[in-house]
Amino acid sequence: MADHPLAPLFQDHLAEISRRTAAVLAATGYDGVVLHAGEQLGVFEDDQHYPFKAHAPFRWWAPMTDAPGSLVVFRPGERPRLVFRVETDFWYQPAALPEAWWPGAFDVVEARSREAVRAALPADLRRMAWIGDTLPELGAWGVGAVNPPALLRRLDFQRSRKTVYEIACLREANRIGARGHRAAEACFQAGGSEYDIHQAYASGCGQREQELPYNAIVALDEAASVLHYQVLRRERPTAPRTLLLDAGATFAGYGSDITRTHVHSAAPADAGFADLVAGMDRVQQGLCAMVRPGVDWRDIHLAAVERIAGLLRQAGVIRCSVAESLENGVARLFFPHGIGHPLGLQVHDVAGFMADESGSVALPRPPLDPALRMTRVLEPGFVVTMEPGLYFIEALLGPARTGPQARHIDWQRVEQLQPFGGIRIEDNLAVTADGCENLTRTAFAA
Repeated sequence: MADHPLAPLFQDHLAEISRRTAAVLAATGYDGVVLHAGEQLGVFEDDQHYPFKAHAPFRWWAPMTDAPGSLVVFRPGERPRLVFRVETDFWYQPAALPEAWWPGAFDVVEARSREAVRAALPADLRRMAWIGDTLPELGAWGVGAVNPPALLRRLDFQRSRKTVYEIACLREANRIGARGHRAAEACFQAGGSEYDIHQAYASGCGQREQELPYNAIVALDEAASVLHYQVLRRERPTAPRTLLLDAGATFAGYGSDITRTHVHSAAPADAGFADLVAGMDRVQQGLCAMVRPGVDWRDIHLAAVERIAGLLRQAGVIRCSVAESLENGVARLFFPHGIGHPLGLQVHDVAGFMADESGSVALPRPPLDPALRMTRVLEPGFVVTMEPGLYFIEALLGPARTGPQARHIDWQRVEQLQPFGGIRIEDNLAVTADGCENLTRTAFAA
């Protein structure tokens, strides 16, 4: 499939990560690296297995998600080798190498046993690093180091800057996710349960649940106030108000992470929650416009807290000024999480706090915002999520009712809005040379 549009991008990607990895190996004193896809994990005292997901360092090289036991072997100056582990088993369909744009870039060796895997590796592994599961055979194989921290951290740092190929994969993951979100919203408006909406989402994406990058958050009404809501209620709501859907899709090992908040067409309008959702959308788009090289992520988060405080005051939820709400902590009662995170091979991708490639120093979180998942200055090639939120969380508001913050909050207004749960709007942004590309909005507009 050399004529596939991703084929030349993947070739460039492989050349670039080969160059980066060679530099990391030179800095850490290794001659090469073996990247392990991982092994199938069995259920305790059972003959079943948990769904398999290949390790991210392996997928950086080979876009295979269903390849337990497989390896990528890289030594600078040599063509990378893919050791493709194939089980001979009459119980299950044997794995097959995909007919895709990328296998031709490797020397491929099929290995039908652990002994065949060892035979496909270099004879002398003493100066090679192994990244992946700690197999009992590694000592006998003579591997030089297993998951050495200095090597791992430097490779994590290199994964921060996505190649053109990686951004193309994330762009496609957003396109698939947008398709699922549309199907889910239609199911919600038709009166579907959380379970129904989830099934509509997966069907819209054309992906099984285990293929999704994370367990979807499908929250109706007051459940939208639970940040990582994990329940899929089967009963259909009699008077649905809102849906908060946080769900992504995968493509070639890369995942999107998209959140939308919808108000039901039959929901009562007197609370003004639809206006609040529209206001949050404007806030989110303003924050997206701040994303460009050289901007400190912590500054964007502080801007988010300030703008959400302004929206809360405009909606009559808080009585104090925006400046006072930042000082007394009232604003953060309604927005307790970070503004977003790095995105790529992992939903919460690596190296979000690294001051430099060694990883020896972490860039600190602001004292008032310990939940941030990133503190770095943005660079071209970074991909981040932008996800401001506004919630009515009883676990936070309950104690505030009897504390010094109580006088700054209109509790009658809070009670009016609590049944709607909360709002989160999340896009995926690729940082460019002079701004950013909104992968999510483009996908929804297509």
